[in-house]
Amino acid sequence: MKKMNILSKLKQIGVIAVVRGATADAALNSSDAIIAGGMKGIELTFTVPNADQAIAKLVEKYRSDSEVVIGAGTVLDAVTARLAIMAGAEFIVSPTFDLETAEICNLYQIPYLPGCMTITEIKTALKAGVDIIKLFPGNAFGPSIISAFKAPLPQLNIMPTGGVSLDNLEDWFKAGVVAVGVGGNLLKPAETGDYEAVTAVAKQYVDKYRSIQGV
Repeated sequence: MKKMNILSKLKQIGVIAVVRGATADAALNSSDAIIAGGMKGIELTFTVPNADQAIAKLVEKYRSDSEVVIGAGTVLDAVTARLAIMAGAEFIVSPTFDLETAEICNLYQIPYLPGCMTITEIKTALKAGVDIIKLFPGNAFGPSIISAFKAPLPQLNIMPTGGVSLDNLEDWFKAGVVAVGVGGNLLKPAETGDYEAVTAVAKQYVDKYRSIQGV
């Protein structure tokens, strides 16, 4: 039940922010700015120093907001996955598929979103209980690849990450994805400490997504 509730939230949120940062404080500031803009899904990556501590702080801060979902990204192994889960991460994202990570996520009833590029990789992930496939990097394919993947595997839930922008957001959802991950252009203003601009860009994504969904 826990896993299904989180998956339902991720699909409802639609646009997940992939948060990186040179420091944990920078990642926390970016996350706060993104949530302030109305984006409720945060994937804080383990390229951030002390990422597990940052995740724990975000989970505690937004515990009372049932719409906010905090997850961990760039999780390369099961040890890191468990560290993130113990910190409160509600979903785990990897750049590649890892069976041990899938197993630890299943054990704790946490959604695992591994990066896959081929039908073979996707089939392996599905057999391991994966519910959403992270198509990574998305800019290596483009929205047209979704129908090619879903032709033999119509049950696929796909979340592209990498190359998703305000300009092509509608194309991805029209192609049939359940969610998208966005990072680079969303976080660009944070590099100069302009978190107000991050909030503004986040709001643009939320508005665009709501328009696509007809909300």
